[in-house]
Amino acid sequence: MIRKNILAILLLAPLLFLKPAAAVAAEQPETVCIQCHGSMPDRLGAPVNLWRGSIHAENGISCNGCHGGDPKDAANAMSPQRGFLGAPKEKDIPAFCGRCHPGVYKDYLASAHGRALGAGGPTCVTCHSNHQVMKASLALINEKSCTRCHSFERAKAIRDAMSGTEARIVGISGRIAQFQVSGVDTEKMGKALFAVRNRFHTLFHDVDVNRVKNESAAINKELDKLDAALKVIDDEHARRRVVGGIAVAAALLLAILFHLMKKTYD
Repeated sequence: MIRKNILAILLLAPLLFLKPAAAVAAEQPETVCIQCHGSMPDRLGAPVNLWRGSIHAENGISCNGCHGGDPKDAANAMSPQRGFLGAPKEKDIPAFCGRCHPGVYKDYLASAHGRALGAGGPTCVTCHSNHQVMKASLALINEKSCTRCHSFERAKAIRDAMSGTEARIVGISGRIAQFQVSGVDTEKMGKALFAVRNRFHTLFHDVDVNRVKNESAAINKELDKLDAALKVIDDEHARRRVVGGIAVAAALLLAILFHLMKKTYD
């Protein structure tokens, strides 16, 4: 019976360290906007269904986060007196999104896309969609999307120049997270990676191929420094594992010798 209980504890113990799925992603808020429009057909309900699959919903940002209004009062949810803004006109979309993404807004305005605003150029929703807002990533730079406005050649060159850097940033981020879990002080490396990642993200709206290539090369040099710092920790952990293994082996050897000597004297 005791053995069964111990076995059950050993099997269930890892579950204590698992987080519920709902705790990983922010809970989708059920505002009055969602409650009313979610049950409506056609164009009145479609935005809600699209929003549920968006990066905004994933991070707990509801309708009022963009459109304003009162998310708790159905009667006044769309009242201008409660801050309701409605939907922006096309030329105002970048500024509308830029209220929460000022850095990205600045990068967009400085880009060829931003300079074409109001003259047929793309806005945020052209690439990121409006209600089913997609997370900024290199996956957005694809032939199907880009060829709606122009050829894919330049966009592909930019994506290719950035793809290796993005993979390195993801990989280093994962290694830092692992060390952090094991108790290593990673604060300095985390801040350095945060700065590098922000610098990398400024390239997402740049359409100057040479600048993207040069800047990617400079960013990779910064990543080389982080790689080197992580290797030092890796080497130290490997050395500790070897020392620990030797210590365990020595202890076992001593125990065996002690056992043999005891049997000899007996």
